[in-house]
Parts: sequence; C-alpha cells; structure tokens
Amino acid sequence: MSLAQEGAMKQSDHFRENAENCARLAEAATNEPLHLRYKRMEAAWLALANEQDWLDGEVPPIDTTKKPPT
Repeated sequence: MSLAQEGAMKQSDHFRENAENCARLAEAATNEPLHLRYKRMEAAWLALANEQDWLDGEVPPIDTTKKPPT
C-alpha cells in the first residue's frame, strides 16, 4: 500500500485490517486459550470499526425504541 493510499484510508478500515490480522493469528494459534484470545481481539477491533463508522456518520444510529420482531 502506498503512502497516498494509506493517507486516504478511513480509520475504520485500519481497525478492520487489525481484525483480519487477529483472525489470521487465531487460525495459526498453537493452543485453545491463544486462539480464543485472538478471536476476542478480532471481535473488539470489529466493534471499534463499526463504532467509528457510526461516529463518522456512515451508519445510522440504531433505533432502540423499536421492539424486535417476534
């Protein structure tokens, strides 16, 4: 990736790259606790990416007043 491309990259995309790295590390983990740790880190990075998209106005807020379908 060039410096110009990285400068244009959104913060949430950086977070998603980190999540992908964690997913790869989880697959390569040599034991279950390490695998689970990387999977938790992956989930945390994805949550941060989604939150950043919301903060950047790219994703509408969730309407918590509506009840889920039953």
